[in-house]
Amino acid sequence: MITIDLNDPAQLTKKNVSNLIGSVIDNQNWQLRVTKSGIAYLSDVVGNQNTENLAFRLETWCAGNNYVGFQAAHDESWVSQVYEDLKQNWPNPKSTLIDY
Repeated sequence: MITIDLNDPAQLTKKNVSNLIGSVIDNQNWQLRVTKSGIAYLSDVVGNQNTENLAFRLETWCAGNNYVGFQAAHDESWVSQVYEDLKQNWPNPKSTLIDY
């Protein structure tokens, strides 16, 4: 599983966000989650399930909409948006659920 440690500025890069987005297939729902210790990862547990250890999460990315996978990882605009969401919400999230 690919993760990004948001406490390490060297890890929070657009390249690493692209790698994270591209690390899964767009055949099921995914959610980008950030633990209270600052680890960002993609979860196949989505919605409001198992959120006890989370600082925040992005809205659920529904399957088949190119939020993840090879195509999404190469969409510079999408990668930049996710990168900015992470940057703007760590370590002080605006909410526990970041919705677009």
